[in-house]
Amino acid sequence: MTKPGSKLIEAWPTESQEATQAVIDKYGEPDETTASELIWHSRGDWKRIIASRVFYQHDFPAPHQDSIETVIDYRVPPEKFSDLAAFDGSVIAERTAGEVSARCHDEEANRLALNLMHDIVTGAKTVAQARACYAKEFADYRRKKPTPYMEKLHFKPGDRGAADPDLRLLSDAELAAAKKEGEGKSQAVARPDIAD
Repeated sequence: MTKPGSKLIEAWPTESQEATQAVIDKYGEPDETTASELIWHSRGDWKRIIASRVFYQHDFPAPHQDSIETVIDYRVPPEKFSDLAAFDGSVIAERTAGEVSARCHDEEANRLALNLMHDIVTGAKTVAQARACYAKEFADYRRKKPTPYMEKLHFKPGDRGAADPDLRLLSDAELAAAKKEGEGKSQAVARPDIAD
């Protein structure tokens, strides 16, 4: 008997298939499918889960492949973006959307990364402390020891209010003036017989 979802991913690389099948086994059939991605909405802790045919080699804290991305609503202050990039290249903050995601080989590792992201943003841990904590929990998981940062999110994700549309720099009058100036140049290009 074929496992649910296996037809959707049968042509995917083994690394992506195994990680994706675990998501299918837990959450059922995806809400959206393409040849290269499966997407689930509002499952478990997550706003969105994206399983990708493409996987990325990731050597922190030990070599593995990243292909499962989990997304939450969360506002990251702009001054913390560099810290998050230094912490883990697979933690992605999107300021305008108000989302943060982690991409790893399973949702437990993503939960670990997002809990530590929150610790960095709130000042509870430095980047170095968060990286050390990640490595310890990762090893403890393999030792079958308790891994509290992998078990659940230790904070409440934001809501749609986490989006940050940034600050407006151009007024309606400035935009109208720029448009008018651009239209004038377009007419001059369209009619080369008109001198400047």
